[in-house]
Amino acid sequence: MAELHCAKIIGSCRIILCCGDITEQATDAIVNAANSELQLGAGVAGAIRSKGGAAIQQECDRIGGTPVGSAVITGAGHLRSRFVIHAVGPRQGEVDAEVKLASAVNASLELAVTHGLKSISLPALATGVFGFPIIQAARIMLTEARKQARRGLLTEIRFCLFTPADYAVFATELRRKTAEDLGCEG
Repeated sequence: MAELHCAKIIGSCRIILCCGDITEQATDAIVNAANSELQLGAGVAGAIRSKGGAAIQQECDRIGGTPVGSAVITGAGHLRSRFVIHAVGPRQGEVDAEVKLASAVNASLELAVTHGLKSISLPALATGVFGFPIIQAARIMLTEARKQARRGLLTEIRFCLFTPADYAVFATELRRKTAEDLGCEG
């Protein structure tokens, strides 16, 4: 289980950063950094397939695919979470990449709310094989999480970062946003 490192409370929702394995998170849902074909290949998706079992890929195959900037939900197989939300982020250099990443994050959070879930864990979407810059991803993802947290419909939005370096980038961005909230220079 990942050790919790950093948290910010917005209304009744906690935004939490941790460093660890997203497949070990016990939140209601975890988010898969998916491709638009919903094929669970390598990286986060491969770990989800390996630990969650074939049922997750079978559900993805029935869905068939989803466009960049969107998300779909499946069961979680043998994982600790109840659901997997498959979010398709943009590739580095793609037109409107920042807008598409924000859309993928928002679609994931909205799917959690629509399904009555209270907690969700997200990786650093699109920063692996898709090559999206981690600093931009942290800024966009934390902005979308803060918007959703203010709605008060989720109790926990967790960012589960795989490496200490990724965790450090997200922690710096979370501190910067906290300073902005307090009217301080970040």
